[in-house]
Amino acid sequence: MKKSFFTNIFWAVVGLMTIALLFSVLSQSGEPSAHLTVDGLVAKINAGQVEKVTVNGNNLSIVLKGGEKATARKETESGLTETLKNYGVDPKALQAVSLDFEDESGLKFWLGILVPTILPLLIIGVMFWLIFRRSQSGASQAFTFGKANLRLFGAFKDRANFKDVAGLKEAKQELEEVVDFLKNPKKYLEIGARIPRGVLLMGQPGTGKTLLARAVAGEANVPFFHISASEFVEMFVGVGASRTRDAFMTAKKAAPAILFIDEIDAVGRERGAGIGGGHDEREQTLNQILVEMDGFERDTRVIVIAATNRPDILDRALLRPGRFDRRVVLDLPDINDREAILKVHARGKALDKNVDLRRVAVRTPGFSGADLANLMNEAAILAARNNRKLASQQDLLESIEKVILGPERKGRAISEKEKKITAYHEAGHALVAVSLKDADPVQKVSIISRGSAGGYTLKLPFEESRLHTKSQFVADLAMMFGGYASEKMVFGDITTGASNDLKQASELARLLVTKYGMSERLGPLTFGKTEELIFLGKEIGSERNYSEKVAAKIDEEVTGIVERAHQLAKKIINTRKKVLDAIARALIEKETLEHEDFYALLKPFNLKPLSI
Repeated sequence: MKKSFFTNIFWAVVGLMTIALLFSVLSQSGEPSAHLTVDGLVAKINAGQVEKVTVNGNNLSIVLKGGEKATARKETESGLTETLKNYGVDPKALQAVSLDFEDESGLKFWLGILVPTILPLLIIGVMFWLIFRRSQSGASQAFTFGKANLRLFGAFKDRANFKDVAGLKEAKQELEEVVDFLKNPKKYLEIGARIPRGVLLMGQPGTGKTLLARAVAGEANVPFFHISASEFVEMFVGVGASRTRDAFMTAKKAAPAILFIDEIDAVGRERGAGIGGGHDEREQTLNQILVEMDGFERDTRVIVIAATNRPDILDRALLRPGRFDRRVVLDLPDINDREAILKVHARGKALDKNVDLRRVAVRTPGFSGADLANLMNEAAILAARNNRKLASQQDLLESIEKVILGPERKGRAISEKEKKITAYHEAGHALVAVSLKDADPVQKVSIISRGSAGGYTLKLPFEESRLHTKSQFVADLAMMFGGYASEKMVFGDITTGASNDLKQASELARLLVTKYGMSERLGPLTFGKTEELIFLGKEIGSERNYSEKVAAKIDEEVTGIVERAHQLAKKIINTRKKVLDAIARALIEKETLEHEDFYALLKPFNLKPLSI
């Protein structure tokens, strides 16, 4: 408010100065004239140099016999002749001068009277008008505060359809039924079917929940209202419930329609979380959502679609039948889906004709749709940065590592000793991985720093797998110790470069014992009770449900698994030192070994994978 007041004052002063400047311009004559005093005018009249004098109020316009012009002013209370006589003008000389009298009128006259009088009143009036307008807008906001900020889908510039959503076949099939119901409700109602009132889209961030909702809007061709759940909640009590009522009322009036609530976990968290000062307004908003969804009539053609990446924290009443009847899970894409997603995001990108998107899909397990879109964009940026018109296969492969680890830091200065240590460290990882039958194939080995990593060994499976065996876990553990064992054997010392490997190995070994039941000594048991701390946002905490004696056995078993993996990596490094030296030398020379180069380097050694 204070800032607005000073802004109004500033513009008022600017307006005043503009009017004053305009007035001064209008009051000026076309050509500048010499100004004479009354004494000077009398002297020129007595000398016979004045031809004509024009009187306009107190202003005198003088024309000299040579054609020159001048100005003067007479006394305010007296006439011209009286003023001239007072200053000793010669009457005979005055008779030779042509005198003309004009009335003071026109624009300059009225401006001279009106501007000093009306301008201050205008400025005061404008200031009062601005103040009243602001107060009225504040009063009107009080009445619209409980209105939901619903947005219609038409605001989107790019409409989407199911064909624009690659993969997610089962999810699209579920939503196609929703679209068909909105288009042909009679077909379902006649047979006695009840279409789900709510559809909950669940999946990790970036899996395409919002995109899929947009595709539903594009396919259904009905009003599609969308809002974020966080917009329901305000600091004032009752506003969230009021906005919820308004949102559902708006959707019902436009039926058949779809109401999309994004990030519903913002208000849908489990109730009873008020320990230590819970957000009562959020709970009241959730209660209103439950009432609105339960109050739908059987033939109501309004469907609520909600999206969340935290289904585990949602209130159970929100998920019961009659509210969100249908839950659609959006998984991370498999290799075929990733290839299809890459093709979608390749539209509009200038790619080289030799680009193989299947090869990119192989190297991106665990990538979401958003990650793949970012990957394609990074490849295009990389090509443009290097002044190339087309993005190549190498640009795409570089972008994978940039998304995972960060950009290359080739300018990072390291000594020859550090470079050699890093080369043997990564060679140890790669050698152990290629030596074990249950390890994933090595895709790339590099000693170029990326992000916080001094070097990296990229190993990825050729086939998708959602289950992992104990042998695979042991192979992963041994591979993690490959760099540690290599450093110790070659240099007789260890560095901090293996700290992250040791951390990951320790965590994985403890999971094998406490969560996956893969310990031969302790048997197929899990240890530790997972507790959901609702009042802390339902975060996951672990509670010990075993004795100190069992805890000691768990520690012993974890230590044993880690040590066995270490000994396996050490054995491979010691028995295949020539291979280790060959990989390290190649890394020191080339810094990076791709999949083909790496396995071509190993071919002369005729390595046979070992079984665990």
